[in-house]
Amino acid sequence: MIRKVLIANRGEIACRIMRSCKSLGLATVAVHSAVDANALHVASADEAVLIEAPKPVASYLAVDAILAAAKATGADAVHSGYGFLAENETFAAAVEAAGLVWVGPRPDSMMAMADKARARELADHAGVPVLPGTRRFPQGELDGIEAAAEAVGFPLLVKASGGGGGIGMRLVESVDTVRQVAEATQGLAARSFGDGTIFLERYVRNARHVEVQVFGFGDGRVLHLFERECSVQRRFQKILEESPSPGISATTRARMTAAAVALAEAVNYRSAGTVEFVVDADTQEFFFLEMNTRIQVEHPVTEAVTGLDLVAMQLKLAGGDPSVEDLTQDEVKLAGHAIELRIYAENPARMFLPSPGRLAHLRFPEGTDGLRIDTGVREGDVITPHYDPMIAKVIGHGASRDEAIARLKAALKSLEMGDFVSNLSFLAKTLDHPAFTAGRTLTNFVDAYKAELLG
Repeated sequence: MIRKVLIANRGEIACRIMRSCKSLGLATVAVHSAVDANALHVASADEAVLIEAPKPVASYLAVDAILAAAKATGADAVHSGYGFLAENETFAAAVEAAGLVWVGPRPDSMMAMADKARARELADHAGVPVLPGTRRFPQGELDGIEAAAEAVGFPLLVKASGGGGGIGMRLVESVDTVRQVAEATQGLAARSFGDGTIFLERYVRNARHVEVQVFGFGDGRVLHLFERECSVQRRFQKILEESPSPGISATTRARMTAAAVALAEAVNYRSAGTVEFVVDADTQEFFFLEMNTRIQVEHPVTEAVTGLDLVAMQLKLAGGDPSVEDLTQDEVKLAGHAIELRIYAENPARMFLPSPGRLAHLRFPEGTDGLRIDTGVREGDVITPHYDPMIAKVIGHGASRDEAIARLKAALKSLEMGDFVSNLSFLAKTLDHPAFTAGRTLTNFVDAYKAELLG
């Protein structure tokens, strides 16, 4: 049984994991860089260990130092949340080799899905629809790239095989720019992921981005926890998510969730994971994008509509608690509607560039029905340029989509941040926009209504 969990992360997700640990009576250990010495996740943990300098490679990505911290504090399990080492199968294997419990998918499942091009092949073999695409092009090798692009058809995406979170994806409209964009993407992928391999994939213009939350037990049994729509994005990165999707039919939902389960079963998946799809808004056809072998940023919307604690489920499964395996698909019910807003220290008017600084004034709404705030900061904290500039996630849950929207509008009006530069106004305008309230949230939503949302 697990007794003490080291959280190999920081900020909001570290605080979130600690809440579930404490609800289960588990002690917690935080790791932190020097710049995070006074961070909320450090203050919230039972113990904390300093790991070097602000740069992630010397702190939150420092595998040996994290394992040493676990040993020094007597932690017997490691949870890595999302980002940093969360989908690093080498780290997961090192945790297990050190005699610790890895709270997450098996390393072999993580490896199977880590390469997007390889994951496409696995999805195709499992009978999951995939978009037309190409072979891999390793860094420095682009022979035949134009012919391959013509075969896929335009528009298309140049994608990094090892990418994630929208990083390493570039849209190409014609064959004239394919080679130039491919070279640039290979360079970015090599710097970001240590692998410059890319591939090409058809781009669906009138598309929704819909993902299915799955939970596997490692014995071939996998449940789905319905879907989330994540179409409101900037730079291919999500800023608003909701469940259920307002734009797919019951038939599409049934087919998509079944496809997600089939893929997870094909890799004997264990723990929480997400299978992402692109949906053609005109035809309701859906196609596999990728599988994220970790807890997602947007998992609270699924927790809101199902009443389940996904992190607690991960911890119980990893710790051998048999009660979590009693859950059946018929018991997973969808109740109401939930929407999550990601509040960032960023400037929408400047291409959503991060705007680090000190949160001199910060007040979150309290005591509001159907409202949840997940954060890793407090008043007086500094949003540094070293890490993701997220301030908080605000989740509204109601009996209907309209009620969830109304609760979020009220929450944003009462949330106080002084004159700190953030995307708060952008989010408020999004909730008010007629296309959003009507559920017409395609992946081009931000670009299509930029003038109204940024004005």
